Amino acid sequence: MSLDDKRLDRFARHIVLPEIGGAGQHALAQAHVVLVGLGGIGSPALQYLAAAGIGKLTLIDDDRVEASNLQRQTIYSERDIGHGKTVAAKRWTCNFDSKLDIHQIDRRVTVENAAACIAGATLVLDGCDNFATRLAVSDACVASAIPLVSGAVGRFQGQVANFAGHLPGQSCYRCYVGDAFDADDCDTCAEDGMLGAMAGWAGSFAAMQAIRVVLQGVSTFGDPGWGKLHILDGMKPGMRTITIAKDPACKACGTSES
Repeated sequence: MSLDDKRLDRFARHIVLPEIGGAGQHALAQAHVVLVGLGGIGSPALQYLAAAGIGKLTLIDDDRVEASNLQRQTIYSERDIGHGKTVAAKRWTCNFDSKLDIHQIDRRVTVENAAACIAGATLVLDGCDNFATRLAVSDACVASAIPLVSGAVGRFQGQVANFAGHLPGQSCYRCYVGDAFDADDCDTCAEDGMLGAMAGWAGSFAAMQAIRVVLQGVSTFGDPGWGKLHILDGMKPGMRTITIAKDPACKACGTSES
């Protein structure tokens, strides 16, 4: 995507930042981000990625909008209830910025189709709500040499990390959670509850971390911090960071022989 005078004016507040600049904004315009899950994480992440001028966005979700989503999934309105999330999300994005290239996939990501769903991506941002899908996405990212931004939120806590398990010495999401979670069962916000603003914090932070990945090697803001898990605490509030070590025995990115 080229940056004409109108686009330059739209993103002037980015371009004036020395840490991003014109080269950084051009990189954002050329990027292709795949969002897996358009819920509590994906909704605010989509808003800020679109606002940042990510040129191509692929939106993946097989769910429909429910009234209970509106408390935290801020791209939807009452008129969207009952409609597919990808349809509503694409409509929001096109209304927000008609110049963006938006694609939608309204099916669940599985081990069988994950590689096809993320093909050609600059990076994948995963904010889905079950471990089976998260691991299928992570494994496909490792196999396809695509960076992964993983975001999760529940109650008053969020977790965001950038993974590059395809790179030597770098961990992947499976290194973090292991193999025990290759199943659909997962705690849900319906059972445990969630502060809506907490989802906004985690989702917007995930978008910022995605921008870091896109800008790696382009601007000084581009430090992905691979394998750093940021834990957001909405009760204190505060944030702490831990490092996820690469597991040599990881079946997705490990180097040890079985």
